[in-house]
Amino acid sequence: MSKTKIGFALTGSFCTFQKVFQTISRLVQSGYEVFPVLSYHASGEDTRFFDKETVFQTLTSLTGNIPFTTLSDAEPIGPKKLLDAYIIAPASGASMGKMAHGIFDTPALLGAKSHLRNSRPVLVAPSTNDGLSTAAENIGKILAMRNVYVVPFRQDDPVNKPRSVVADFDRIPEALAAALAGEQAQPILLPPLKNEGK
Repeated sequence: MSKTKIGFALTGSFCTFQKVFQTISRLVQSGYEVFPVLSYHASGEDTRFFDKETVFQTLTSLTGNIPFTTLSDAEPIGPKKLLDAYIIAPASGASMGKMAHGIFDTPALLGAKSHLRNSRPVLVAPSTNDGLSTAAENIGKILAMRNVYVVPFRQDDPVNKPRSVVADFDRIPEALAAALAGEQAQPILLPPLKNEGK
């Protein structure tokens, strides 16, 4: 049997990248073939969390595949039916806003659009400080999209950042299995973490 092929797109919520790397490692160890995709910010910015070269090299090392970093890299995903499922994790507020309004102008988002033409699942893992304010409408629109599923998420720091939400990245394998079966992992809304002040 051939491996299940997963596109794994990272957008600009850089503080979650370490958790995402751990999740990708778990998926690879579970037998998935993972193809990394990077938004322009994820591939082009040096941050206090990771420099861009470390992100690129880490993803290449974990997956054995060179990350897609251009629109030309991502566009063939749909026409060539390259993938069985596509994950956007982390999905930043900006990326979810674009996706909700049909704007697919980064490799991470164009990969999702291209993949959806085959009616195959896209899994979105929200990570935004505005999840319960300006981004809430966009999350709602994404939840209503056909063949799009959401990784269960929660308030990550209700006291200090009451509008901030982040997906439970540990639940991505479970949510992926559900999406591949055409189901939304439940519950979508998780209780907030305790003692999570930052």
